[in-house]
Amino acid sequence: MSNEMTLREHLDELRRRLIWVVIFITASMIAAFVFRDLILGFLLEPGFSKTGEKPIATEVLEVVGVTFKVTFMVGLVVSLPVVIYQIVRFVSPGLTKREKVYLVFFIPVILIAFIAGAAFAYYVLFPPAFEFLFNFGTNNVDPEIRVSSYINVVTSLMFWMGTVFQIPLFMFFLARLGVVTPRWLGKFRKYAVVLAFVAAAIITPTFDPVNQTLVAIPIIVLYEIGILMARIGRRLRKRKT
Repeated sequence: MSNEMTLREHLDELRRRLIWVVIFITASMIAAFVFRDLILGFLLEPGFSKTGEKPIATEVLEVVGVTFKVTFMVGLVVSLPVVIYQIVRFVSPGLTKREKVYLVFFIPVILIAFIAGAAFAYYVLFPPAFEFLFNFGTNNVDPEIRVSSYINVVTSLMFWMGTVFQIPLFMFFLARLGVVTPRWLGKFRKYAVVLAFVAAAIITPTFDPVNQTLVAIPIIVLYEIGILMARIGRRLRKRKT
């Protein structure tokens, strides 16, 4: 008896898994909305805990919009393991045993790396960055920070730092596929340092060299880790061939 699924069975399977994803995301968003004050307080802490002040809202629906944006993003992030799990279960019948092992190993690593990057942004990057931004030009201007502007900066920086922390894994896969070699990556190191500071200038909302260095140094370190990961990927590729 054949174990192959028909097109209709594939579509039914996809529909069931999409339903589970929607249900979990909705439940996560509802839970995030219930704890919205704690979540917003957590996000506001790096910028306002030392000042004792609060951000302002200049539009009627600004606080409502920020609240729903934050609860949606938190619900989506919390649901990521379930979303990825459903995707893996859907595609797993068409994967080889080796590919399934890669998925089981790397999916948790990807999530952990993203969380580490977001935590780095929150605990290391935010305090000096906001201290610089809030105090810059205060001799001539009385800064009153809009809550929507502040949340946009916080969430975007956490996202990009979480993405940056995927560099070693990305380099591993490139070497595993034979696109790059550890030797080539080593020769590219001096350009990677320059690109790290360019990326830091784009990611950080300040032109303060100290804050940009706080972002550039981890990127450089991650690149060096990526070279080590590329060596592992290269060895695995040679072993397969």
